[in-house]
Amino acid sequence: MPDRLRLLCVLAHPDDEALGAGGILAKYAAEGVETHLITATLGERGRIGNERPGAEVAAPIRRRELERAAAILGVSHVELLGYRDGELDRADPAEATARLAAQVRRRRPDVVVTFGADGAYGHVDHVAVSQWTGAALIAAADPSFRAPAGVDLPSSPHRASKLYWLVWSPAASAAYERAFGELRHRADGAERRAVSWPDWSITTVLDATAHWRTVWTAVQCHESQLAGREGLGELSEERHVELWGRPTLYRVWSLVNGGREVESDLFAGVRDAAGASAGARP
Repeated sequence: MPDRLRLLCVLAHPDDEALGAGGILAKYAAEGVETHLITATLGERGRIGNERPGAEVAAPIRRRELERAAAILGVSHVELLGYRDGELDRADPAEATARLAAQVRRRRPDVVVTFGADGAYGHVDHVAVSQWTGAALIAAADPSFRAPAGVDLPSSPHRASKLYWLVWSPAASAAYERAFGELRHRADGAERRAVSWPDWSITTVLDATAHWRTVWTAVQCHESQLAGREGLGELSEERHVELWGRPTLYRVWSLVNGGREVESDLFAGVRDAAGASAGARP
């Protein structure tokens, strides 16, 4: 167990780290946790302002925005996987899983956070990243796992202690839709929409209220994505806290704790295990 706790977020696009995981990253970086971020694409098919200029224009803009936002959030390391925006579900899953497993072995996180199985609002990239991450944690812990050719996999296995999904409670979902409108994603000829998780299913609620201004500053780094949302800057402090100050998650599995009590710390159980390990040293 390292002396410093480690957190890894595995996400799909630039701005996911601020809009989705900003409160988590800012809170734990401020508490001295070593925070790492993996972003699967550069969001190059997205809008820049009110236009879609194409990958050659969009990718470098979105990369710069991501790097600025991550620095503000206190992220220790950002890894870009370079997959194509909007096509993660078509990538080779064996390669993607192995590449993520390699990063898990290098970064050796105690706790990993990614999207829920529903991809927040059915976004195919979010769903793919969620699936890859779960598989990668199994692979990273398995000493017999072999990566496909071309993937540099460190030989030393690593077993993370906990996996979480980013999920929205009804209150969190309502706060996002008041600010951003109804979240939708079209796939397979159907329109997908965000569905909040019932309160009883939320395992973890964090208090990041002291860090909402940091998160809001990071969100503003993604200027290319905020066209038409100038009203965000006029929101009251209470509304900003609703958006950035109370992250809600689902604990998918844990090797160090359990039960129905709602957690207020992603490292619940991990800290105890670290203390016990330290106390057992000769």
